[in-house]
Amino acid sequence: MKLACTSAAFTRAFDRGDLTQLEWLDHCARTFECDGVVLDVRHFPRTDDDYLAQIKKMAADLGLCVAALSDDSALAGGDVREALRIALAVGAPLLAGRLGADTASTWSDALERLSVASGAAKATNVTLALRNAPGTFAASAHDCKRVAKETDSAWLRFALDPHTFETGSDPAELRGKTVLVFLDDTSELEAGWADFRGFVALDRATGDASLDDMQRATRRWRTARAKEELDRT
Repeated sequence: MKLACTSAAFTRAFDRGDLTQLEWLDHCARTFECDGVVLDVRHFPRTDDDYLAQIKKMAADLGLCVAALSDDSALAGGDVREALRIALAVGAPLLAGRLGADTASTWSDALERLSVASGAAKATNVTLALRNAPGTFAASAHDCKRVAKETDSAWLRFALDPHTFETGSDPAELRGKTVLVFLDDTSELEAGWADFRGFVALDRATGDASLDDMQRATRRWRTARAKEELDRT
């Protein structure tokens, strides 16, 4: 398992002007000592080629992997091709996003958007990572299986929020097609994801994380992993 930090966790700090995207990247590497980052499109001050190249270069210089680009509008009727362009430019192999509310469109419309998005993803070699969310067509494990079956694309996988599934859902049922996991706290790592091979992204649904919060969370994660290794020997 590799550990990433989401910029979404710091949305309030970005909105207040207390943190810039470049400062956050530096903290991810030096303060949090993460392996990677999940960049939220909301936190790009601009998306021209020069700036996106700067983000990619800075991440490489800091030893950070760009685990994914996150854009909740891309799979909900937004401009998925623009999101894929940004993902490709910053070196993100995944575009993570939620479907729109199930009251905002029909299932047929949502499926058509996913099919178009999957085709665009294939053309750019960036995999779509669908996030489950309450009130969408991907609220339960059963819903997610239906989405995967009816979209029938190798370019559609899952970025799971295990703590937001409907009661009775078992996220482990989707493990074979899960490429990213979002968790609000490292204590949840023990709930079946400690041996996950991909990135686990530390998030904060409220967007009000502080630098100290994230540093403590990543320290707990490293301590737990070190203890596990010690117990094996």
